[in-house]
Amino acid sequence: MPESIDAACWQRLRELATEAMERAYAPYSRFKVGAAALVDDGRLVSGCNVENAGYGVTLCAECGLVSELIRTGGGRLIAFACVDANGAALAPCGRCRQLLSEHADPAMLLAMPSGIATIDEVLPDRFTSADIEAVIAPQDAGAP
Repeated sequence: MPESIDAACWQRLRELATEAMERAYAPYSRFKVGAAALVDDGRLVSGCNVENAGYGVTLCAECGLVSELIRTGGGRLIAFACVDANGAALAPCGRCRQLLSEHADPAMLLAMPSGIATIDEVLPDRFTSADIEAVIAPQDAGAP
């Protein structure tokens, strides 16, 4: 459970995020980012940003992390850390907060520059599958 995330776990996530950041491909902005997370089954997953000359095609570190999560068996993210090239805590952008929320345990914790926060605190009133079901389910109920 997220409540049991101790200082050693947060330290390991920062270290793994830093290792990932060191592998980042950022030849244009030179802004390297690494991310790491603890999965509900105890696995650790990580990712780094991968830039592209067509900036819109650039992948954030969180994209790589979620890809690794799915590639290694899925699960729910319970603790997350992201770092910049100096190893400082870095907040995920809005797009990545939404991406993370799709795979988050309801009580997921994130190491933000201002301290530890829940997924609900960093993305209040987030869009979820429940929003889709609220529209689709009534339509399906009336289908012949």
